[in-house]
Amino acid sequence: MSESSQESTTRQATAALIRRYYDAFNGANTEAIIDCLTDDIVHDVNQGERRHGKEKFKAFLARMGHHYEEKLDDIAVLVSKDGTRAAAEFNVSGKYLETEPGLPDATGQTYKLPAGAFFAIRDGKIARVTTYYNLTDWIAQVAG
Repeated sequence: MSESSQESTTRQATAALIRRYYDAFNGANTEAIIDCLTDDIVHDVNQGERRHGKEKFKAFLARMGHHYEEKLDDIAVLVSKDGTRAAAEFNVSGKYLETEPGLPDATGQTYKLPAGAFFAIRDGKIARVTTYYNLTDWIAQVAG
């Protein structure tokens, strides 16, 4: 059975949305990131609490920008047949700028680690993003 034209268009739109999200991340463009999200975005971050809504997502981005400088590369995006779910795998290249409570002291250490994310899509926006990475690997890299 072949994919319908509508399914193909929806899949392409979802892939473009995820790429736009990551382009905005790599450009440190908070407003463009937020524009990709539904108002009731659900954000699950590795080893962290679940956040609800754009304001908490903005606060998370601000905190991350204060503590870390990160770029993502080698981004691979996969989209479900109906375009309502997606996944991405990528590499994070970063610099640890300011110490986060409960983590090793920051002295400008650099790190590189693989990561991934899962997305739920609703009405052409990201309704949920869940990010995973190996925290033990990151700690080993920055603790040196």
